[in-house]
Amino acid sequence: MKDLKGQWALVTGASSGFGVDFAHLLAERGANVVLAARSVEPMEGLATALQAQHGVQTHVVGIDLARPGVGVELRDRLARDGIAIDVLVNNAGYGVYGDFLAQPLVRTLDMMQLNMLSLTELTHAFAETMVQRGGGKILLVASIGGYQATPTYAAYSATKAYVLLFGEALHEELKRRGVTVTVLSPGITATRFLEVSGQKPTLYQRMVMMQSRPVARLGLKALYSGRASIVPGWLNALTAWSNRLMPRMVQRRVAFALMKN
Repeated sequence: MKDLKGQWALVTGASSGFGVDFAHLLAERGANVVLAARSVEPMEGLATALQAQHGVQTHVVGIDLARPGVGVELRDRLARDGIAIDVLVNNAGYGVYGDFLAQPLVRTLDMMQLNMLSLTELTHAFAETMVQRGGGKILLVASIGGYQATPTYAAYSATKAYVLLFGEALHEELKRRGVTVTVLSPGITATRFLEVSGQKPTLYQRMVMMQSRPVARLGLKALYSGRASIVPGWLNALTAWSNRLMPRMVQRRVAFALMKN
């Protein structure tokens, strides 16, 4: 099904993990794909694969997304190349594992910039042009961690709670203006997340880990179904739902026990 033929999709954090899966799934549906991240070499390899396998156009942008002003900068760079974005997948982000005071503050602040502020700037910049053009779609990647306080991932989970609430609010604001916003909140997934965060997988994480391609597919399906939010995987969905019934003190203690190496 080539229902996105002729459209341009922008995938941030496209050098690995979910970014690669989103790019393939969008290209599979006929979309031309802009790949944006700091690491250019893996994106160039991905671009070549997308062109060969799906016959789509690609555009690689090497850019540090974890800094102020990146939203307008990226939008304007693409506009100069004649590219208007129809689908934005705000995927770039990472976590930092460990006791908050043991984590280098500069890394925590960099994570917060990327996960929240840059995501907000990118969403604002591209949603603005989508509204002007009469439509568009935006997928924000949060985390199941956004549903609860998570010791050892204190700042990371807080950033994803922001993404979750921000995205669900924007869903209501923008749907009447032709723009669909959907939040994808994965649980632990087989990407480089743990490696980057500095955590060894726990027994619990190994038991519940999902593959990244099906998770990305569910996210895009939710986006094109017009849903505000989705937690992929029945166990993850049950966990998020049960948090409504569990006292917050119990939530954070359970999370601490499950996340701690």
